[in-house]
Amino acid sequence: MYFGLTDEQQLIVDTVRSFVENEIYPHEEVVEKTGVVPSEIGQEIKQKCIDIGFYAANLPAEHGGGGLNHLDFTLLERELGRGSLGLTVFFGRPSGILAACEGDQIEHYLAPAIRGEKFDALAMTEPDAGSDVRGMKCSAKQDGDDWVVNGTKHFISHADIADFVIVFVATGEEESDRGSRKKITCFLADRGTPGFEILPGYNSVSHRGYHNCILQFDNCRLPKGNILGELHRGFEVANEWLYATRLTVATMAVGRARRAFELALPHAAERRQFGKQIGKFQGVSFKLADMITEIDAADLLTLSAAWRLDQGLPANREIASAKVYATEMLARVSDEAIQIFGGMGLMDDLPLARIWRDSRVERIWDGTSEIQRHIISRELLRPLGG
Repeated sequence: MYFGLTDEQQLIVDTVRSFVENEIYPHEEVVEKTGVVPSEIGQEIKQKCIDIGFYAANLPAEHGGGGLNHLDFTLLERELGRGSLGLTVFFGRPSGILAACEGDQIEHYLAPAIRGEKFDALAMTEPDAGSDVRGMKCSAKQDGDDWVVNGTKHFISHADIADFVIVFVATGEEESDRGSRKKITCFLADRGTPGFEILPGYNSVSHRGYHNCILQFDNCRLPKGNILGELHRGFEVANEWLYATRLTVATMAVGRARRAFELALPHAAERRQFGKQIGKFQGVSFKLADMITEIDAADLLTLSAAWRLDQGLPANREIASAKVYATEMLARVSDEAIQIFGGMGLMDDLPLARIWRDSRVERIWDGTSEIQRHIISRELLRPLGG
């Protein structure tokens, strides 16, 4: 097995890291203090991403996207993980699920998203349906050629800057060996559609400037042509395109942890107490050893899962392992980095307190740590009849 990067992959890493350091880091302080990304800064980041040819790098080349495979895109997002999410969201990566667009949907949604003309958001979570997706109450009933949608979604990331939303709703019920269960359909809903409102969400301690929103549907009529994928087959669409978003959370956690480590390491070598560098004390040096070991382990887990996807191999368990380990690793590493800095680690002169605070949500969204462990154990036990 070869673990090095190709020249092309190294170019991706170097280009994106340079972009983050030069175009993202300088704006982090204002976002941290205000909780808002000024629109002109967001548009500037988007345009510079377009200019360097990295916008929509994850979407098919035949539609104008970058066509990166899972491994290369994971490397890209790992470097983006170093920066504030409120800012890096403008480094355009439209939802991969848009590759399921067909017919007129391509020109109305997919192509504009690839060109940076439209921004999307993904909506599944509801107040009473988080991990239990089939428990959703937001529903749609057919009326002629339209579907009438009613209900609420919440915790919908960056919907405040979205031009349209990819929303999953219940469109009926079916019997299964475990009883009645809801059929789910995926719809494309444009901002401004009558009966569809995007409202401010909750104030989160994690990822300032990256807002969550509440979506309200009140007799909102969506044409059947806005169904993404097949009617009642929303789970198939989700499983094919969405479970790799856990890989995004994992790899960005790795990037963020490396940034914290790269601040802590030179500090340990330079800071002196009791007449010598603090890195010479075992209490600090062993922290550094554990931190880099965990970061490297999470990195390899994540890249290996991405590689399996590219090989067409089963990767559900591997992605779940990467997600749960990388996000929990980030919490430990950011905490230890603060400990190495002492009191200064909690001051806003450094990004460590932000990284530490931001890390908390990573164990919740895109599938909680408990859900990931359920996926892992299920994959292990099922072949044995468990």
